[in-house]
Amino acid sequence: MTIARDVAIGELSNYLANAELEYEQSAEGTFVAILPGEKKLKTTVSMVIGEHGISINAFVIRNPDENHAAIHQWLLERNRRLFSAAYAADQLGDIYLVARLPLATVNSTDLDRLMGSILENSDGVFNQLLEMGFESAIRREWKWRLDRGEPTTNLAAFAHLAEPADPATG
Repeated sequence: MTIARDVAIGELSNYLANAELEYEQSAEGTFVAILPGEKKLKTTVSMVIGEHGISINAFVIRNPDENHAAIHQWLLERNRRLFSAAYAADQLGDIYLVARLPLATVNSTDLDRLMGSILENSDGVFNQLLEMGFESAIRREWKWRLDRGEPTTNLAAFAHLAEPADPATG
C-alpha cells in the first residue's frame, strides 16, 4: 500500500465520521456510505480507494420500465453540468452516478462537494426519473390503491397521475 493511498483512506474515514454519515468499511480502502435524502430517502454510495485513485458508485434507480431513450437523453444532457460525477448504466440497465478521483484530490472539501452533487443528482431528481421511467406502473398503483381504499400518502408526489391517462394520447 502506498503512502498516498493510506492518506486518502484516512481522509475518507475522517470525512465520513465528521459528516456524521452512516457508513461501513468492509475492507481496507472499501467503504459503503448512506446519504440521507428527502425524495429517495437514502442513496447508497460505494467507494473503493485503489493505488491511483478512488472509484465512487452511487445507485440512483433501477432499470426503467419505459421511455429508455428519453431517460438516457435526459441523463446525458445532465452529465454536462455535474461536478466530478456522471450518470451511467450497468449491464442490467440500472442507473448509477459514478466518479473517479485521483488520490491527491481526496480531501474533505472535495469529498463534501462530490457527495453533495451525488445527493442532489440522485435524491433531487428521483421523482422525475420515477415518473419518466415508471409512469404506467405508478398509474396502476394509484388505481389499485384507490379501488381498495388503501392509503396513497407515499404517492402524493404523483397525485397528478391519479387521473386516468387521456385515451387520445395513451
